[in-house]
Formats: sequence, C-alpha cells, structure tokens
Amino acid sequence: MKQRAITGLFFIIVMIGSNLLGPYVFSVFYLLLSLFCLLEFYKLVKQGGMQPELFTGALAGVIMFFFFAANCYFPAYKYIILLPILLSFIPIGELYKKSTAPFTNIGFTYLGLLMAVVPFMFFHAMAFTRGDGVFNFHMPLGFLIMLWSNDTGAYLVGSKFGRNKLFERHSPKKSWEGFIGGILICALAAYILSRFYTEYNCFDWIIMSLIISNFGTMGDLVESMFKRSLNVKDSGGILPGHGGLLDRFDGLLMAAPIVYAYLYLISN
Repeated sequence: MKQRAITGLFFIIVMIGSNLLGPYVFSVFYLLLSLFCLLEFYKLVKQGGMQPELFTGALAGVIMFFFFAANCYFPAYKYIILLPILLSFIPIGELYKKSTAPFTNIGFTYLGLLMAVVPFMFFHAMAFTRGDGVFNFHMPLGFLIMLWSNDTGAYLVGSKFGRNKLFERHSPKKSWEGFIGGILICALAAYILSRFYTEYNCFDWIIMSLIISNFGTMGDLVESMFKRSLNVKDSGGILPGHGGLLDRFDGLLMAAPIVYAYLYLISN
C-alpha cells in the first residue's frame, strides 16, 4: 500500500508538471507517453500470440502524434500526407513475415494506433481548443483532475457502499453505487474548477464531468475486457502497485476524444 501511494503521488506530480511547464514540455511529454502506451499495447497482444508490426507501428504512432501536435503551433497539416504512405508499410511489412495470421497482426497494429495514440492526440489538442493557437493548460489539467476525482470517488463510495455490481463479467469490483459516487465527486470537482478556470462556464464544466464519468468508466471496462480476453491481470508493470500505463489511462483513452468534440462544438 505504501509503495502504491508513493508511486501514485509521484505519478500525479509528473502529470501536473507536464501541464504547467509550458507547451513544448507538454507536447514532448505526451508524445513519449503515447509511444510508451503503444509499445505496452503491442507487448500485451504479443502475450496473446499475435505479432504486431512493432517498429512500423511505433514509427507511425510517433509521426501521427508529431504532425497533429505540430499543427497546433504552425500549419503542419500538409505534411500529414506522409502518414498514409507510412501506414501502407504495415501490411507490406507483413508480406515478408512467415505468419499464419497476417491480417490479425495487421489489425492489432492498427488497433494499437487507434487505442493508444489517437486519444492522446485529442487530449493534446484540448490545450488549443480556443482556436487562437495559444497554449492553455487549464483544460487538460482540468480533465485530469476530473478523471482522478471520478476514479477516487468511485473507489471510496464503491468500497464502502457498493452492493450492486455494475458489470461483473468484466470488472467484478465495480458497483453502481461507486459509479454514481464517481459522477457526483467528478461533478463537484467540475464546479470548483469552473470558479477558477473561467474559459468555460459552470454548465460546460459539468457536462464535461458527465462525459468523463460515463465514457471514462466505459474505457475502464473495455480495457478490462481486453485484458481478460488475453488472460492477463495488468497491462504492464512500469508503475509499481498500479500496473501499466494503459491501466492508468484507460479512462482517458475513451473520454478524451468525446470531451474534445464537445469543446470543439462549443468553441466554434
């Protein structure tokens, strides 16, 4: 428990620091984080007998994130024409491998990009949703605070009052009571954030908290389903006492694109 607490505190400090140290540190940090998550995903599916295109997939992930992130600073979208060319190398590379399930390998290579890189691209874009090209850490930091509030609220309420299982087949410990508790604590965090980060009004912060609570929980369940299908407990061991990076960011992976879509709609 002590190791888990120390690791968790260090993890939170690093995450907050990545938001506060300026746009370039922010961009580089999440580029690396998305790459590590992708490599963890590929390592995970290899345990299930698949052989994803590790090098080509990782290179595609880095280029995807880099050009979409660079577009927040200057018009870099024209260089994204390189991406389809690189993505085509994934199935071409499979031609030179002796594999009994080439399309399974190709599918999991692309799935890794979709699950582990694309969500961080949307999360990164949250810092530039005002449309003026100016970096603002309020939204990504607020997102993380609401996500952590939801997870903490769900854990505390669920461990004390949880009686009715939310989705026992995929996550036996989750309860409806914990789910509701997470929503309420997350909404409270959103209200507090709205008093300090006034770029968005209280109503918008509450809506974002509801998106995070619902889709974040769905992301957690989907990741649990994925791990159970491969018969593994944790996605990795990089965070002692917490498992892997995918275990820590499963809520973000599904909620970040939805929150960004909402922010884009209300900001344009």
